[in-house]
Amino acid sequence: MAESLSNGDTRVLIAIADVDALVSKATPIDQHASSETTTVYTGVENFPMIPDALSTDLTSLLEAQDRAAIIIEFVAKTDGTVGASDIYPALVQNKAQLAYSAVGPWLDGFSSTPPPKIAASADLQSQLKLQNKAAQALRAQRYRNGALNIETIEVRPITLSDQAIDIVRQEKNLATELIEDFMIAANGVVARRLESISSIRRVVKTPKRWDRIVALAAEKGTKLPETADSKALNDFLTQQKAADPLHFVDLSLAVIKLMGPGEYVLERPGDPEQGHFGLAVQDYTHSTAPNRRFADLVTQRLIKAQLAGKSNPYSDPELEAIAHACTEREDAARKVEREMTKHIGAVAMRDRIGQTFDGVVTGVNKYGTFVRVLKPQVEGMLVQGAKGLDVGDQAQVKLVRTDPQRGFIDFARASRSLS
Repeated sequence: MAESLSNGDTRVLIAIADVDALVSKATPIDQHASSETTTVYTGVENFPMIPDALSTDLTSLLEAQDRAAIIIEFVAKTDGTVGASDIYPALVQNKAQLAYSAVGPWLDGFSSTPPPKIAASADLQSQLKLQNKAAQALRAQRYRNGALNIETIEVRPITLSDQAIDIVRQEKNLATELIEDFMIAANGVVARRLESISSIRRVVKTPKRWDRIVALAAEKGTKLPETADSKALNDFLTQQKAADPLHFVDLSLAVIKLMGPGEYVLERPGDPEQGHFGLAVQDYTHSTAPNRRFADLVTQRLIKAQLAGKSNPYSDPELEAIAHACTEREDAARKVEREMTKHIGAVAMRDRIGQTFDGVVTGVNKYGTFVRVLKPQVEGMLVQGAKGLDVGDQAQVKLVRTDPQRGFIDFARASRSLS
């Protein structure tokens, strides 16, 4: 929910389901959640951190249902900075459950006709436009601070009778950006609220392989500072996205790998702030998805204890162990999700052997040459005709083999590089 203030600022209220109200610390469900630490999304089946009856119902802000929640309130200023903030419990009711795919095109202006629920309510239309305005201001300010403008590929299978028949890219739009921007702001509010007690922070440290990022930029004609500078890196990424959009996903992936993964850490009062390099923020935690990330559930308990004037429900050794486990399990979940994407892609492509696709070379190493085809978005090995090709080259390739069980997709060169 958002409210326009008289000075042009916007008051934003984010409701986060109170999962702790139904999943208390040290209960059997909590012990299971602490072991799983995260919901795993395979593209075909999800493996929830807590039972479906909780994760998709009782701790989900479903339409027309009263739910206990924690409200994170903040003022989004016209310049995109976050002003006064507050956190408090409330009983909330979601008035309209909307889909990104329907709202995004309308906000983007690609569709002049809003989805039926939005079309039926002038108040909802104005509410979404106000939220979008505030979110875009927040995003612009983060970019000015050096948050990285990175593009990744997320795909989902199209299924028929429980079989993957195609794989499509999930496009970002203004609706997905709106939620992302509000969640980042909300997580910052929570992190700052917890500065006086020990808590879990989400950090992406200064890249150890900054020298390789500098070399990568130099190959494209840009000189980056010798010491890590997120603002300079984002300026380079923004320029490359405009100059070479076709290869920007691959550049983004290279930068992500060189930055290294995010991790959870214990932060005690007075500890040096490690910050989140990719988001260009110093105060950051995960707090907005307590029904699918254990770190968020722990953070919610810390906030609730603070609001009630109670002592920290977790000791420093407990928080440190939880942070380590969450990082470890998240890395494992990410590997499972990547592997499943390969298997789904191989299944979706198995009936297209012999077809020709436009592609771009994404990797050349001792194992072989790899190519990403553009439609559908899948990657495989170029097993024939790879000689002379390098990363970034465009080529037409023919699908020659798939192995769904191993997740392999093999291509052969169909023609010389595209003009």
